[in-house]
Amino acid sequence: MKSSKVIFISILTALVLSAVSCGNDIIPDGPDTGKEDIDIKPGNTMVIYEANPKVFASSNSLKAIEDRLDEIQDLGVNVIWLMPIQQQGSKNAVGSPYCIRDFKSVNSAYGTLESLKSLVSKAHSMGMKVILDWIANHSSWDNNWITEHPEWYTKDANGNIISPAGMGWNDVADLNFNSKEMRAAMIDAMTYWVKEADIDGFRCDYADGVPADFWKEALDAVKAIDQDAVLLAEASDEKLLDCGFQMLYGWDFQSKLVDVFAGKRTVEKLYESHKGEYKNLAEGKDRLRFSTNHDKAMNEASPITMYKGERGAMAAFVIAAYMGGIPLIYSSQEIGYAKTLSFFNNTILDWNSNPSYTEEYQKVMRAYTESVEARGGEMTLYNTGNLVTIYYQGGLMVTVNTTGADVQVKTPMERSGDKAVDMMTGKQENIPAALSLGAYEYKIWKIEK
Repeated sequence: MKSSKVIFISILTALVLSAVSCGNDIIPDGPDTGKEDIDIKPGNTMVIYEANPKVFASSNSLKAIEDRLDEIQDLGVNVIWLMPIQQQGSKNAVGSPYCIRDFKSVNSAYGTLESLKSLVSKAHSMGMKVILDWIANHSSWDNNWITEHPEWYTKDANGNIISPAGMGWNDVADLNFNSKEMRAAMIDAMTYWVKEADIDGFRCDYADGVPADFWKEALDAVKAIDQDAVLLAEASDEKLLDCGFQMLYGWDFQSKLVDVFAGKRTVEKLYESHKGEYKNLAEGKDRLRFSTNHDKAMNEASPITMYKGERGAMAAFVIAAYMGGIPLIYSSQEIGYAKTLSFFNNTILDWNSNPSYTEEYQKVMRAYTESVEARGGEMTLYNTGNLVTIYYQGGLMVTVNTTGADVQVKTPMERSGDKAVDMMTGKQENIPAALSLGAYEYKIWKIEK
């Protein structure tokens, strides 16, 4: 395991700050499950692809995702996060897949348990892991638990089951974590998918809304089956990392990234956000880094809108991918989908609609996966006006123009003249003393030692 420093450098001053990079927790050996050994270490080589089944096909979505595994892997992906694939509720429903009717069955619109097993098996054969979205906070109103075990739910003063307080989620019923029996049933459902479908872990929805001691118990049960399980919390509370999660969301970083491209914040504020999100993280823990995800793409805007066009969206993704953390690609951004994208309804995407943009994503992530060693060591963030400039002591340097105007700035003195390979073109060149970048242009260099 290694630690890293983040150094903010302006033209006149240097401010040294500390951050933390990640590795794996050391977990006692568990039973041999026969699972293929897929070596993915958080913070080094993990790239997550969020697969929304509703954009792949109107039926048999799991098969449609399986059929695209080659193209998904071409994006540098080695972990596929499937948005909820369980049977969806219909009572009081609004179409959300996060409204679960049966925690242990596959949504028939997506396929069958055998469809899921086939997808997982093929992914494993290609060296990729598959994790499921897990919704522990609530269930649908037509989940059998409501009629069979009403005591498993939160009730008001009149004894009526209620929705999660203050959330506006009227399509779901709030689960009562004071019930030991409910907890046991939830953990049984989680481990079911690991045992039956060889699932490699979970992205846990609204993890802040569930007691930490439940997560400790549940994740221990998952790790007892698969000690290398990938465990991501949709949360910001760092205390949840003590429960066994490897990763938290980087919500603040994404918010600041949008503001930078909108001209509302300086690059320095983005650097401060990066530092703040890593300040208290222990060894082996990390942040998910994204320019968009299913919530942002549905409730706010597409990345094309958020970052001022295709070029801005690409530049923002490069920053999110290369400034530490675990990169996330949401299914749709690799084709530059320009509209808001509801995950409540089917919106079948044409994956061949923007081939040059998809190819650029592939090149960006090929450079990322091929630069593991170059991304090692101390990281320096140079404060050069509206440019994000990242330098790793291992020899990687990334510079991104966050504006829609051409810019020219002096290259950091210690990098000027370095021999380097442009990882997007393969061209060998010397890093110039003065750097000119067009609107939202970026450069990814591997410096030759």
